[in-house]
Amino acid sequence: MELRHLRYFIAAAELGSLTAAAEQLHTSQPSLSRQIRDLEYQVGVELLSRSVHGVEPTAAGKAFLDHARLALMHVDAAAETARSAAQPAKKKTLAIGFQTGHEITWLPQVMRVLHDELKNIEVTVYSDYSPDLAEALTRGRLDLALLRVEPGYDVEYHVVDREPLIVLMPSDHRLTAGEAVRPQELVGETFIGGSNKAGVLRAVTEDYLRRSGLDIKLDHGVDNMAMAISLVASTRGLALMPAYAKNLLPSSVVSRPLEGDAPMIDVAVGYSKSNTSPILKLFLSRIDELVGLNEKH
Repeated sequence: MELRHLRYFIAAAELGSLTAAAEQLHTSQPSLSRQIRDLEYQVGVELLSRSVHGVEPTAAGKAFLDHARLALMHVDAAAETARSAAQPAKKKTLAIGFQTGHEITWLPQVMRVLHDELKNIEVTVYSDYSPDLAEALTRGRLDLALLRVEPGYDVEYHVVDREPLIVLMPSDHRLTAGEAVRPQELVGETFIGGSNKAGVLRAVTEDYLRRSGLDIKLDHGVDNMAMAISLVASTRGLALMPAYAKNLLPSSVVSRPLEGDAPMIDVAVGYSKSNTSPILKLFLSRIDELVGLNEKH
């Protein structure tokens, strides 16, 4: 079994199409199909179900997919570590990622925790979507990140806050007349929520609707906050999003809290346990200080 077998299988499983996977990997479809058949032969089970509509992972394929992704992540992380070790010694660095919109709140607090060390280290800051931050941590591209607790990644999490979900709506929507939105008022509206990629948000939203006795189907699934805000403005729909959305709203979109017990979503500091950075270790020893700063905010 070679790394290309895993890459070909992952691409086909994620895209649902051998043709699209071949194009993405710059190879021919017959070659890609042959490599996947070789992989299935080596594993001993069928990994993809093929039909005129495309391909999708079998039950065995779904189980294999998570491990295949993790294997490639470890290989990439090993290569990155080797490249870093080959470089001459430089000023210590710390790469920090923030879920887009969170940096407005959390970056000043992180800098306060590291204040005494800032003159000795080079800090780089990145903004991205939560699943992409988790992957970057696994691959060694980030030292730590403020993100959701994303399952399926080799990442350690320390929860530092819990955010309520709020309702985003057009600024002239009828529901802006109230101070809060009852769950029942979501019925009949165009509904926007997390896509499969934003799985944590989607799961929290679906659980809340189920507990509220509401049978509301998703009209539009989004990967990130910018997409959600754009769809609210363009479709005049409603979106359930974490409260940090208020940091990003244009004048055409406003927010209201949910009435009663709003669903909550965790905010966590994530890092890879294999990361040996002394600056990361120092920061983790001061997690309680970060939580205290947030509680005062």
